Amino acid sequence: MTQTINCAVECTQGCKLGDQCPSAEARAQASQFIETKSLDQILALAEESVRRKAQERSSSAPQWVFPEDGIQP
Repeated sequence: MTQTINCAVECTQGCKLGDQCPSAEARAQASQFIETKSLDQILALAEESVRRKAQERSSSAPQWVFPEDGIQP
């Protein structure tokens, strides 16, 4: 039986599921990333990501959002 809990609420004082925690693998990957990359490398990755997203936004046409009932004159 798989136990399902809301980790944001239930695990504020520590993980309740232990070895069965669904985010254990992601935490391990994040820890390894932080240990193997220097702060300069992490900042360079973040800067590149921000630059790429800004470039995508500037190269695409603007997207307009209209109300469902239209625009009233």
